[in-house]
Amino acid sequence: MKTDLPGIAIRDFYENNLQSELFVHDKFGVPTEMPVEIYFRKFDEMPEIEQKALELCSGKILDVGAGAGSHALHLQENSADVSALEISPNSCEVMRRRGVRNVLCEDFFRINPTEKFGTILLLMNGIGICGDLEGFRKFLQKAESLLERGGKILFDSCDILYMYETAPLPTHYYGQASVRYEYAAQFTDWFSWLYIDKKMMSHIAEKCGWKPEIILEDGNFQYLASLVRK
Repeated sequence: MKTDLPGIAIRDFYENNLQSELFVHDKFGVPTEMPVEIYFRKFDEMPEIEQKALELCSGKILDVGAGAGSHALHLQENSADVSALEISPNSCEVMRRRGVRNVLCEDFFRINPTEKFGTILLLMNGIGICGDLEGFRKFLQKAESLLERGGKILFDSCDILYMYETAPLPTHYYGQASVRYEYAAQFTDWFSWLYIDKKMMSHIAEKCGWKPEIILEDGNFQYLASLVRK
């Protein structure tokens, strides 16, 4: 079992232009292919939600789940002070080789930097690292300790209720999905990944002392949100 399969896929693509298929398995049926090249997009190739989030970043920026570093590189090229946080060692290696200056190969929930940030950024449903609703609450608590006064969290997520049109709802929150990666005939273990709908997100954020704002919606159940401490 390989735990860093997305990172290995990113490294293989970067080093050798290998395009073996990276799949995401879930409990809904047919695995979903995740084209590795999406980790290497330029700004004008990114969806509007990601472009808007990058435009809204301010102050020192912590790009959480930075992948191959495309968002961090765009910010860096536009004179932003950005740190790219990624738990995957292979992805971190690729980011450094692509020119990302400040790469942190750590777990978000365990980092303890000396500096504070003006923006915590999580794109491509990076908020999924929370795993479940309790994890989202813990994420907000950790984020508060990392942000300077007046700082904000910017993230995108989606409402996956539509995926249950022909299946019964689970006993737990429906946005808590069990997933695993497949790459080059290898699999990760199953793990929990969170897709949080905007109503639930806003409710929890407000209860935890944050002011939520929906910045943008794409018409396909996805949205961009901003959270600022009250």
